Amino acid sequence: MSRYSTPIVRELRDRGLRVTAPRHAVLEWLIDHPHATVEHVHQGVRERIGTISKQAVYDVLSACLEADLVRQIKPAGHPARFERRTGDNHHHLVCRGCGRIEDTDCRIGTAPCLTPEHDHGFKIDEAEVVFWGLCKDCQSAASPTIDIRS
Repeated sequence: MSRYSTPIVRELRDRGLRVTAPRHAVLEWLIDHPHATVEHVHQGVRERIGTISKQAVYDVLSACLEADLVRQIKPAGHPARFERRTGDNHHHLVCRGCGRIEDTDCRIGTAPCLTPEHDHGFKIDEAEVVFWGLCKDCQSAASPTIDIRS
């Protein structure tokens, strides 16, 4: 498939964005690397296309966020992460041990999946839910504490 007829090219054009090598490379790289930090995106794209500044990555991500081609998540205490999965009602699981992030679909399906006690006049269209815990790898690595006083 020609680079000029890829789904990414069509997505960019449909959103009114110019098709550039950095935009194409960032969006393509994020398909296989969801929940990536800017640093990860920069490194991965640089390996694919050669020289690209970190500022260019920030600029691409900003334009793609505004065009709803990328979603940004900001788990407390962690750097912002970026993913291509947009337009649906999914949430995230974050490991307190290693920082791993996984998607989890909302059980309710439609947004918002939570309703506040009082909406204060807001028309609510989304609820951001982050589940925190330990992934299987971190659970396995954690050894139980033995109390030798018993």
